[in-house]
Amino acid sequence: MFSDRTNWKLAHNRLTEALEKARAGGTRILDLTASNPTRIELHYDAQTILGALTSPSALDYDPQAKGLPSARQAVARYYSAEHAADLDAEKIILTASTSEGYSYVFRLLCNAGDELLVPKPSYPLFEFLADLQDVKLVPYPLIYDHGWQIDFHSMQLALTPRTRGVVVVHPNNPTGSYVHENEFEQLNAFCRAHNLAVISDEVFLDFPLDGQRHGSFADNQDVLTFTLSGLSKISAMPQMKVSWIVTSGPQSQAYEAMARLEVIADTYLSMNAPIQWGVPVLLEQRKEIQRQLMSRVTTNLSELDRRLAAQQACQRLEVEGGWYVVLRVPVTQTDEDLAIRLIEEDGVLVHPGHFYDFPGDGHLVISLINREDEFTEGISRLLQSLSK
Repeated sequence: MFSDRTNWKLAHNRLTEALEKARAGGTRILDLTASNPTRIELHYDAQTILGALTSPSALDYDPQAKGLPSARQAVARYYSAEHAADLDAEKIILTASTSEGYSYVFRLLCNAGDELLVPKPSYPLFEFLADLQDVKLVPYPLIYDHGWQIDFHSMQLALTPRTRGVVVVHPNNPTGSYVHENEFEQLNAFCRAHNLAVISDEVFLDFPLDGQRHGSFADNQDVLTFTLSGLSKISAMPQMKVSWIVTSGPQSQAYEAMARLEVIADTYLSMNAPIQWGVPVLLEQRKEIQRQLMSRVTTNLSELDRRLAAQQACQRLEVEGGWYVVLRVPVTQTDEDLAIRLIEEDGVLVHPGHFYDFPGDGHLVISLINREDEFTEGISRLLQSLSK
């Protein structure tokens, strides 16, 4: 009765089962995987945010396939202010989520069975999106040597006649690694040589931890490029469902891509009017929210480093941006078994590395956005357990 593309394994994994059992038994779990910014006790300007959703203009139905001009212009101003990118608002399409943005781009570029190159390790959502669009994902590795780098040799080997594009996550989740300037140039050369598009996921771009400003792909003119981002991370408002696709590249390719994307967007018209009218205000809220988040993340990272310096069982890998950090731990058991033990014995939730396709055991992924007191207690329990 059901399609093969939705033939997923729907049973809970062992980690989820252990977590549910612990909570059902009354165990207080310190969640070091927190990803929902609305539940970590940030201060939101509720009056301004809610007021932005009450525009009388929302009572008028004005279907705009790419999104309301005022909202797209606000996105263009954001790129100018934060990333020195001079964008034409007509090259921006609003979507309800980056997942929807991916689906538009996948449909634009790929016939059923075509391939996209994706980084490994990275966020596991790609697999579900690709399945739903009948696209095959082919991984290329990020290699770690005093920091993360794209393995361009392996990318070349992964290329086939059905490859249509390369996905980059800038910075990557969970490695926190940006695409560096020399990699940017190599990536453009690779895609230009093989007539491939770049798809750049930049939801964490505004959260550098290395003290450097990192540019966006949004004004990349060398090859056809689709840049995805949204309010989920920029303004820490995932519930508002505002994202976008920025199209750039050689003029003729970008023009045709936008014409086709506009038809796709017109088919769905997923964005609602109150949210679109509120985009300028909601984007402006990023300034205070990002200040709070950066303070939280940098404080927790400093506390983590302080505690790591006092022990030898665990170390963290270099991180340049985002909300997450990767810990390298002794390989005495599988990452999943270790994560389950931490729940059962210590009341601490972490993500095992295999959730993000790390090639081997010995990696845990933790979030840096928890409240400072909870983060400190969770890290203390984690390191004590690893030192046993």
